[in-house]
This record gives sequence, structure tokens and C-alpha cells, in this order.
Amino acid sequence: MTRRLALAALAVVALSGCAGTAPSDAGAPSATAAPSSAPPPAPSSAAPTPAGRALAVQVAGGRATGDTGRVPVPLGEQVTLTVTGDAADEVHVHGYDLEAALAPGTPATVRFTADIPGVFEVELHGTGTVLLSLQVG
Repeated sequence: MTRRLALAALAVVALSGCAGTAPSDAGAPSATAAPSSAPPPAPSSAAPTPAGRALAVQVAGGRATGDTGRVPVPLGEQVTLTVTGDAADEVHVHGYDLEAALAPGTPATVRFTADIPGVFEVELHGTGTVLLSLQVG
């Protein structure tokens, strides 16, 4: 019971995000909105590996490409996130409180076990650029 309460408290803190960041569902249509005629998003290149899930994001000119958007990850999966950018910043995985320094042209890697269920933003801390949202569960 105590572990469940602790996990619930962590989820609430994680969902609150850092100051200056947009909520992970910002811009999402409401339940009453008309369906979009836009094509469905391309499949993510996020791929399970023998050691877990490998995610790669590239940032150029403040714009993120690669494994962006909402990325589903099974609970308990090992995650390896690699971010390459054109400017110095810091990669931050909300909820897991993990950070990695990002230097221009040098990949930053964060490895962890996705053992907290919920939706967690991964952002560049300095600019507030949201790279992706991990949906763990």
C-alpha cells in the first residue's frame, strides 16, 4: 500500500512538469472536437532491442525530429534515450529526475528502467523544448 501511495505521489509530481513547459497534452483535441482530416503520424522508429527500447532524437534550430510525440513504453522496459543537438543544453526526463548534459554535435545518452507508470515529458531544460512524452504502462 505504501509503495502505491509513493508511486501515485511521484506521478502527480511528474505530471506537473517544470516551470515554463507546456503540458504534454497541449493542443490535443477535446473529446467533442471533430475528427482531424490530417494523415495519421508516421510510425515511431522507437524499437525494442534485446536490452530494451532505444529512442533517438535530433535537435536542430530548436526543432526536434526522430522519436518525438507520445512514445509508448511497457512498464519495466529498459530505455536508452540518445539526443543529439546543435546547441548546448540539458536533457531532462521528468518523473524519473534524470538529466544529461548536451553538447553541440555530441550525443547525450540517458539509460533507465521505465518502472513508474504514467506519461512523462522529456525536454531540453534550458530552452524548454519538449522532445517527446514517454507513456509508461
